[in-house]
Amino acid sequence: MSVAPPPTVTLDARFARELAEMALPWQAEEAPDPRLVVLNEPLATELGLNPAWLRSSEGLRLLVGNLVPSGATPVAQAYAGHQFGGFAPRLGDGRALLLGEVVDADGHLRDLHLKGSGRTPFARGGDGLAAVGPMLREYVVSEAMHALDIPTTRSLAVVATGGSVRRETVLPGAVLARVASSHLRVGSFQYAWATGDVDLLRRLADHAISRHHPGAAESDQRYLALFEGVVAAQASLMAHWMLVGFVHGVMNTDNMTISGETIDYGPCAFMEAFDPAAVYSSIDVGGRYAYGNQPIVAEWNLARLAETLLPLFGDDQDQAVAMAVETLGAFRRQYSAAWSAGMRAKLGLPDGLDDDMASSLVDELLNLLQEGRVDHTSFFRSLGAAARGDTEPTRGQFLDLAAFDSWAERWRALTPDTDVMARVNPVYVPRNHLVEEALLAATEGDLDPLERLLDAVTAPYAERPGLERYAAPAPEDFGDYRTFCGT
Repeated sequence: MSVAPPPTVTLDARFARELAEMALPWQAEEAPDPRLVVLNEPLATELGLNPAWLRSSEGLRLLVGNLVPSGATPVAQAYAGHQFGGFAPRLGDGRALLLGEVVDADGHLRDLHLKGSGRTPFARGGDGLAAVGPMLREYVVSEAMHALDIPTTRSLAVVATGGSVRRETVLPGAVLARVASSHLRVGSFQYAWATGDVDLLRRLADHAISRHHPGAAESDQRYLALFEGVVAAQASLMAHWMLVGFVHGVMNTDNMTISGETIDYGPCAFMEAFDPAAVYSSIDVGGRYAYGNQPIVAEWNLARLAETLLPLFGDDQDQAVAMAVETLGAFRRQYSAAWSAGMRAKLGLPDGLDDDMASSLVDELLNLLQEGRVDHTSFFRSLGAAARGDTEPTRGQFLDLAAFDSWAERWRALTPDTDVMARVNPVYVPRNHLVEEALLAATEGDLDPLERLLDAVTAPYAERPGLERYAAPAPEDFGDYRTFCGT
């Protein structure tokens, strides 16, 4: 019999209450022997959850979904999605549960959500489970993204279940407890639209406005304003990804949030050698979600969102389509402006610099980086030293020294602002070889590499002695790196 958690653990069931057609009440599978792997104590405190209690046996049962607070209604959320371009009208949480919503220290409503908690009716033949390694990958990368000030879901804890998961081999099972502004996706709207229930679609849109884009409620065209808000949020997010070299790996419409947060860190990676065609996901054989394609795919996904919202834009469908097209047209402008501003900061370019000159410098630089297969993160961080006169660490990364010298001479003549550069060019990102090293060790019970990696990537801009290997590119023998989603 479950023992009730402390009074401070209060989970609302707002999504389940307001959108019952998209919320399937369900229970997590019983975890035979829950054991904590990692707990995000600062995040727990932010959510009003006692870290000491979460470490207790009852706290761990909450984190794997086996202890449900009074008033909570765990549900598997229904959604649809375009997966690699093909539409699936019924996907949903096949191995996940929304435990409920919690009010954080700032008064914001946030989801507490589990991944790997067992099969649901949406599982589509999967086992509904997760292994320790992939859940730790999401923990590491999502917390690194948060430290880079990129909108993201957060990771609260990874708990080993005591059970086993069969993939290529038998692996220890785990549940990830994660936190988000919500788990509303483009795929959520596609699901509601596919039912043909306009009332459900409208209630979903109102729910999204209330939680993420409250300003839209004041507009005469509230649903168009909602779409405008999502377009702006995603344009900004894509610029953030591109500026740090992040490759999501599976940008299906069910993996694009209405809030503008990064979600579902499956076969993700940080690009090392600069290459617009960089792909790390083992299942993306055609390169649909390559690094350089991400803004294009985001725009395509937003077009799918627009299609679902047309019934809410007005009765005149021709006019509704025209409104959607005009709003979607803002994406490229907003993305370009955000990315250009970010590149100016990464290069320390002065305010007032002519746009054409800035664009010319950036375009020439990206060509040099691609031709030389220069490490993305190392290059931009080392530019600070180059701006102060020590060009060798940067220069040594290029094959065509004359071309780099010519570029650098023109760039340095602009007197780059090294303080700005240091604030936006990280020293440490979750480099792929270090992530794999940490996950393998943790799977075998050694958490030291994981803890050292987390220490580096959660303070990414502060260069610290003793952490040199966390700033270095992968060794040459690391090979052709591929990631897997873990399902």
